[in-house]
Amino acid sequence: MKSKKHRELPEFEIIQVAIEGDAEAINQILSYFQPFINSECKREYKDEFGRVHYVVDEYMKRRMETKLITKILDFKIRP
Repeated sequence: MKSKKHRELPEFEIIQVAIEGDAEAINQILSYFQPFINSECKREYKDEFGRVHYVVDEYMKRRMETKLITKILDFKIRP
């Protein structure tokens, strides 16, 4: 069984700054979610010899990243 590599969650301050639109903070959050996004965007591809490969669908990946950015910018922190 594969063990999941422990990854540090983005700090609260990074999330706050990202919500305000800071590009670097948004990129840090996108970077945190890249393994998940890549795994969800894998598509089966058969080459000319009939061999099956799994590749990242770049169009779907960009759509997911755009949706995440939109949700980050729309996020409201309640006091």
